Amino acid sequence: MEKKVIVSQSSPKAVGPYSQAVMANNLFFASGQLGLDPATGQLVYGGIKEQTHQVLKNITALLTAAELTLQNVVQVQIFLTDMGDFAQVNEVYKTYFSEPYPARSTFQVAALPLGARVEIQVVAIT
Repeated sequence: MEKKVIVSQSSPKAVGPYSQAVMANNLFFASGQLGLDPATGQLVYGGIKEQTHQVLKNITALLTAAELTLQNVVQVQIFLTDMGDFAQVNEVYKTYFSEPYPARSTFQVAALPLGARVEIQVVAIT
């Protein structure tokens, strides 16, 4: 199996002992991304929509570093601290993804690192 770590300066550095993303053969796995500004390492100012935009920008940067796009994404997992944010996340989400949409799961969690309200991870294929 061929395994390669993907690093992007346009995405925030990992906040723990993990890789930003990994390619394994023809599969791309992005670690869960938060709404962190890559320049400051801090959550972006604003609410759930602003954080969701930043998360998806961070994912796009990682995909770009692997020479992929959002069209290569086949599976998405979304973690929310408040399921009441679901509709707003969907509003932002549909501005990044188009049909045919990736498979997706959304979960409510008790908390996310650094006080984030949303975390998204993706799997893509080459």
